[in-house]
Amino acid sequence: MTATGTFGLSSEARNLHWLLSNFVEEVPGARSVAVVSSDGLLLLSSDPAQNVVPAAKSRPEGPRGSSADLATIVSGIGSLTIGAAKLMDGGGVKQTMVAMDEGSVFVMSISDGSLLGVHTAPDCDMSVVAYHMALFVGRAGHVLTPELRSELRKSMESAQ
Repeated sequence: MTATGTFGLSSEARNLHWLLSNFVEEVPGARSVAVVSSDGLLLLSSDPAQNVVPAAKSRPEGPRGSSADLATIVSGIGSLTIGAAKLMDGGGVKQTMVAMDEGSVFVMSISDGSLLGVHTAPDCDMSVVAYHMALFVGRAGHVLTPELRSELRKSMESAQ
């Protein structure tokens, strides 16, 4: 299975696209998903507007329908919780969850400061979301090298 916009990418990049597409298809209530680099740049997105990994048509849009918005939110939450953990001598941050009236945002560390962010519907099963996030991180963490992050950034820039 090759997602839209993956032509010309390395097999590792295509595999990450496939993992993200699979995540969106398998997790009930997932509205949008983004992988963000340590410097806050969007690497992977479930937003069809990015022309990378199409989301299901019946799926509600993410925050304002923009993966760039989700990337900004994920990056900000990641920075805030990392700073809080340092102030509290809490060690590394593994996962953060923000529950709201109309949905939730989950942020999980991948590797080298990269983050996985998921925006969900309010009625999602949080344990299912967390489980699938942990699976994604376990599968993606070891392949998300600096070279692959650079390739993903370039593919996102050319899709815009």
